[in-house]
Amino acid sequence: MSRLSDPRMFAAGIAAVLLSACTTVESAFAPAPDLWQRWAAHDPRSTAVIDHGAWDRLLRTYLRRDGDGVNRFAYAEVGAADRRALEAYIADLAGVPISRYRRPEQFAYWVNLYNAATVRVVLAHYPVATIRDIDISPGIIADGPWGRPLVTVEGEALSLDDIEHRVLRPIWRDPRIHYAVNCAAVGCPNLRPRAFTAGNSESLLAAGAEDYVNDPRGVTVRDGGLVVSSIYAWFAADFGGDAAGVLAHLRLFARPELLRQLDRGGRIVGYEYDWSLNDAAAR
Repeated sequence: MSRLSDPRMFAAGIAAVLLSACTTVESAFAPAPDLWQRWAAHDPRSTAVIDHGAWDRLLRTYLRRDGDGVNRFAYAEVGAADRRALEAYIADLAGVPISRYRRPEQFAYWVNLYNAATVRVVLAHYPVATIRDIDISPGIIADGPWGRPLVTVEGEALSLDDIEHRVLRPIWRDPRIHYAVNCAAVGCPNLRPRAFTAGNSESLLAAGAEDYVNDPRGVTVRDGGLVVSSIYAWFAADFGGDAAGVLAHLRLFARPELLRQLDRGGRIVGYEYDWSLNDAAAR
C-alpha cells in the first residue's frame, strides 16, 4: 500500500499541512522584532547598578506557586501601601537614564519594567478573567493593554509591545526572553519569583526555559504527538523559524522524560494557550 492510499497517512498529511498553515497565520499576527534605534545606546564602561529591591519584595510577598506549577499573583491581596510601592518603583525606573548603563543592567531593567507595568495594569482593572479583557490599546480591533503607552522613559512614551518587540527581542536576540516577560496569563511562562538583576539574569533565564519546556503548558505529549505552547507558533522566528527549529530548541532544555519522547521522533501536532488570568484567587 502506498503512503497516499493509506487513509491514516493521508489524514496525517492533511493535518500537517493545516498545522503548518495555522502556524504561518498565527506568526503573521505576532509583532516582529523591530529595533527602536533610540534604545540601542549603552555604556559598556558603566558600573552603575539599578536597585530592584522593591519589585523583589512585592514578588516574594504576592507570588504563589500552585499545585500545577503555575506562579500566580495574589492581585486581590495587594493593599494601598503596596500599590503605592509599585507605583514608586515604576516611577523610579522611569527616571533612570537607562541609555547610560551597560547591557546587563539594561536587560534586567527592561524585563522588570515590563513585568511590573503588567502587574500594575492588571491591578488597575482588577478583577478581570483575562488580561485580554483590558482593552485599552489603540485601534478598532486591538486586544488587551499591550499597545497603549504605560510608562515614559527618557522622554519617550512606551507600551509593553515597545519594550518587548522594539527593545528586548531585537537587541538581545535571545529566545529565552519569552520565558522572562510575563503577560499575566496561566499559559505564559511563569513570572519569576525574584526580580531580574545583572547578576542573576542568566540563571533566571535558564531556569525559566527549563521550567516551561518541561511543563504541560510548554509541551504535552498527546496520542504520540506533541502539543506545544502557542508561543512557539506566534514567535516561531525566534525559535528557529519552523517546527524543526522549535523541536531543536525544546531539546536544549528538555529533561530526560521529554527528551526520550523527542528522540523517538515526536512531532508537533497542535498549539494551545490558556489566557486565564494568573490570579491566585482563582485557585
